[in-house]
Amino acid sequence: AAYFMVKEPTESTQWQNGAYNLLEWDKGVADGIEFFDVELTRLGSNGLLYGAMNVACKNYSPKSLKVYLEDVPTGDDYFVLLINSTHGVVHALSPRFSIVNASTTVSASTDTSLATFTISGSPDPTRDFATTFASKASTVLLR
Repeated sequence: AAYFMVKEPTESTQWQNGAYNLLEWDKGVADGIEFFDVELTRLGSNGLLYGAMNVACKNYSPKSLKVYLEDVPTGDDYFVLLINSTHGVVHALSPRFSIVNASTTVSASTDTSLATFTISGSPDPTRDFATTFASKASTVLLR
């Protein structure tokens, strides 16, 4: 069985609007998954927020990103999906977590070495991904 899990956010996590929030995962070494896409979904409303496409998850790749939230509706019914959006295969699903207003006192990620992408506005499945990381084709090494 494949091993792929979201380590952060957890059930007790509150992501904050107007701040950098930590997305962290862990996965198996020889599972054949080299890239995934990040989507944010909500139980209480229809729709998805498309975050990042083509996130590298090879053995040597970082296992975390920062997600900057901007005017995302608050609620306690959010989930992060690590997914192959082309084929609709969900690799990992976070526990249910909350998104709170910028004025709320929450500890946000301050690690400046992590790649960052921004998610803004209400869920809207007609919008495209907010960020597309380097193309899968660009990772080919020439010898």
